[in-house]
Amino acid sequence: MHPSTARSTRFSTIVRVGIAGTAMLALAACSSGGGAPAGSAPAGDGEAAAISAVNVIAPADPGGGWDQTARALSQVLTDTDLVGSAPVENIGGAGGTVGLASLATETDPNTLMITGSVMVGAVETNASSTRIEDTTPIAKLTEEPLVIVVPADSPYESLQDLVDAVVEEGQGIAVTGGSAGGIDHILAGLLLTEGGVDAADVPSTLNYIANSGGGEALTMLLGGTVQAGISGVGEFSESVLSGDLRALAVSSAEPAEALPDVPTIQDEGIDVTVTNWRGVIAPGDITADERTALIDLVTQLHEQDAWTEILSTNGWTDAFIAGDEFDAFLADDITQTQETLRTIGLIE
Repeated sequence: MHPSTARSTRFSTIVRVGIAGTAMLALAACSSGGGAPAGSAPAGDGEAAAISAVNVIAPADPGGGWDQTARALSQVLTDTDLVGSAPVENIGGAGGTVGLASLATETDPNTLMITGSVMVGAVETNASSTRIEDTTPIAKLTEEPLVIVVPADSPYESLQDLVDAVVEEGQGIAVTGGSAGGIDHILAGLLLTEGGVDAADVPSTLNYIANSGGGEALTMLLGGTVQAGISGVGEFSESVLSGDLRALAVSSAEPAEALPDVPTIQDEGIDVTVTNWRGVIAPGDITADERTALIDLVTQLHEQDAWTEILSTNGWTDAFIAGDEFDAFLADDITQTQETLRTIGLIE
């Protein structure tokens, strides 16, 4: 099912691209013999089957934003009795495209995967044979600003200090973030092009160390093996508040709720705004009724007070859209991401 989009993105170096990061909700396996899928209650003629169980699959290793989103979904779905069970499975690798390939072969229609801006970019930079357009869009859930951090004892006191150092020293400054081509990588590239680096020179100037989860990035930063990191505010805020890391700037137009004292990139004089989104997709060959049942389930989740509380706790912005509106958003986001990746020299 092909996505289409309804999101305006100003790109002069202000980009709203979406991360979830990405995790996947998988609903229980289909029963044989043509009945309702396992995990679904039988439906009457023309009615979508009610869903009683889901498997939540995060296309990333534990610890990052997709994993956090998957586990949040699982928790709310089960705690509110929207489903009876929602176990989480991690299928990490290659910016979520390993999980995406797994979704492409999934035969259970009651399957959802967390997706987002990281996966949109990774599909392009990895030249993935399986694309998000091959799946069924269900809903966009959240948006989240990114934060640029350094170890507490770093010599870089401002974002401009860091950008200047990367421009001057190139590969001598290691920056860690999510998967290659994802939203973290895109932000790093945009900061360099704003710093005067030609797009063609970004790949050779930027020493970007990709990882498959926020936990891995944190280990690198605290261990001193990299000089800076980029990830979602929710992944680094605890370490910033504890004093283990220092936040140089957030990527939103306004200060982040979780880190209200941290300046925005624009406050630092660099005209870049980036927003990371996360949502859920399903296998591409499900029926219209099966899609409707999944949209209904995720819509009910969005209406729960427990979900609202999780959004606040993690510093995630509610950005819920579903069905055809999410189709439209995805199509636009894919196009805008392709344009941005070309602008910063990450794809041709």
